Amino acid sequence: PRTLSTGFILYGADDSQGAKIESAEDAERHLLRLMRYGAWGIKSYQQPRREQRQWLVEAARKLRMLNVPEGGGDLWNNLGMILDGHSSIEHAINVAPVYSDVRTLWSYSKTTYVPTLLVAYGGPSGEHSFYQNERVWEDARLTRFVPAEFLRERGYRLPLYLTDEAEFTHRKTAADAARMQAAGVVVALGAHGQLQGLGPHWELEALGGPGAMTPENALKAATLDGAKHLGLDQDIGSIREGKLADFFVVDGDPLADLRQARNVVY
Repeated sequence: PRTLSTGFILYGADDSQGAKIESAEDAERHLLRLMRYGAWGIKSYQQPRREQRQWLVEAARKLRMLNVPEGGGDLWNNLGMILDGHSSIEHAINVAPVYSDVRTLWSYSKTTYVPTLLVAYGGPSGEHSFYQNERVWEDARLTRFVPAEFLRERGYRLPLYLTDEAEFTHRKTAADAARMQAAGVVVALGAHGQLQGLGPHWELEALGGPGAMTPENALKAATLDGAKHLGLDQDIGSIREGKLADFFVVDGDPLADLRQARNVVY
């Protein structure tokens, strides 16, 4: 499989990471440094001041790079990031539902929304619901690649308490993402690296959960719209003549049941 990465993050949450940005010149210097490694996008992580984030946006626009910020579960920061022209917001908005003015702003901005429902903010993360309801340590494909002791630790010995399903906020967030998508926002699937392999399937199923996207729209977020966000939709993301043969075959119909997407045979 091919993995695309924004590389080392431009970290602003503490002083130990070495990416100091105190001017527009600093921002451009860091982007040029990453470009020399082959980067065409950056991950801007928790730059504490808005002017620092704006410097990175301007430098990325000048150098024609994606600027992907860490949402951080802060609605006001997120709205500022949208207004300033970031390429996407990574992580969920921590308020659901949002009012129509936020959806309208987001749609006009052309900023992609990557909700990462497995770590949704505002309540217990979505991944805990899947661990709570599935016997992941028995998944045949997963156990082929993941050590049994790791799966037992994560999925077999749950905490001493269970969470009421109504408390999981990722479902409200997924319904909001569906409303965003209907308003014209590009929503892309991002699984945050939670349990590689099965995690993206959980994210897909959460996007298409009750009251959220249709299976077709959830699959679109997982394929074509992610490619659009990365500027790669001319090559991947849908099956069309001239594109790369980047597809897989499943035994079942994901349009009827998104869980069928797990049954990869080719």
